[in-house]
Amino acid sequence: MEIKERVFGTLSNGKKINLYTLKAGGMKFSLTDFGATWTSLLVPSRNGIDDVLLGYSGLNGYLNNVPYIGVTVGRFANRIKGASFHLDGRTYNLDANEGANTLHSGFRGFDRQVWKSETYEDGEGVYVRFELDSPDGEGGFPGNFNAVVCYGLTKSNEIICDYRVKSDQNCPVNLTNHAYFNLTGEGKGDILSHELLLHCSSYLEVDKADIPTGRFISVEGTDFDFNLRRKIRRPGENIFKKIFIPFKGYDHCFVLNGAHGKLRPCAEVYDPVSERSMKVFTTQPGVQFYTGNYLENVEGKQGSVYRKYSGFCLETQHFPDTPNQKGFLPSIVSPENDYHEKSVFSFLW
Repeated sequence: MEIKERVFGTLSNGKKINLYTLKAGGMKFSLTDFGATWTSLLVPSRNGIDDVLLGYSGLNGYLNNVPYIGVTVGRFANRIKGASFHLDGRTYNLDANEGANTLHSGFRGFDRQVWKSETYEDGEGVYVRFELDSPDGEGGFPGNFNAVVCYGLTKSNEIICDYRVKSDQNCPVNLTNHAYFNLTGEGKGDILSHELLLHCSSYLEVDKADIPTGRFISVEGTDFDFNLRRKIRRPGENIFKKIFIPFKGYDHCFVLNGAHGKLRPCAEVYDPVSERSMKVFTTQPGVQFYTGNYLENVEGKQGSVYRKYSGFCLETQHFPDTPNQKGFLPSIVSPENDYHEKSVFSFLW
């Protein structure tokens, strides 16, 4: 196992940004303390080694990272309707950065900040520990909020993600990572021939603004049914009689089978070109499956240009708009109850 550290770039205020590269098993995993962001993941196959994460060649790309490529999202990932919520008798107004709604916590979420960082070894893995303090009122959210996120790479070719939060006031919380994967290799075409299995019997219905309606919809007999592994496909390439294809592709939160809080199977993805596969496990109640529908001529690594369907995301998380949805599992950190979730991404080739 090995850990390397170097300077990734310098901000306009002179702050040095670090890049960490972890090596364990057969893989190399790189992360930066700007946004606690995943920048690359080198994975072998029978045809050679490829970087399976979309990203940018340098820091400047991450400073203008409109698609949230690889970042850690907080305080609250995904969307909050009307850029507001009501809690403990008070209404909190947030940044409206996607129309009238809040996306990924507004204009300066955790993805736009420099995290404290340190590396360490633990048993069979090498890790980076990221920590961020968010003051009361930042982005409109209540409470002095301390987030600690540990990302590691193990000898068993697993990425370990551990999310912990403390707060001195009640506050909605929803942390995830927004990595875009292409198991063929970043810049090597689209992901529509990848085969996906989701351990999910239902998904959340959304309105035209991608805000949940509150309804849980069975995936059975619909194009949201990934209970058996099948190709992701392009919108319009229907395979079921009960047809509901998203306008631009998948960007929906699926409800995981099993008990929240228990590490359990979430997803499996197989790429027939490289013969790489990835399995995801999580304690979270949901996973946002997104097929990069809004990628449009994004200048990526080594001259790559990312377009629609160049990568997919499996964002393990609590449900979007939970602060405004009485029928959803609550996601509140409080002085009495800390937040702790875990996800694992396991690779085979």
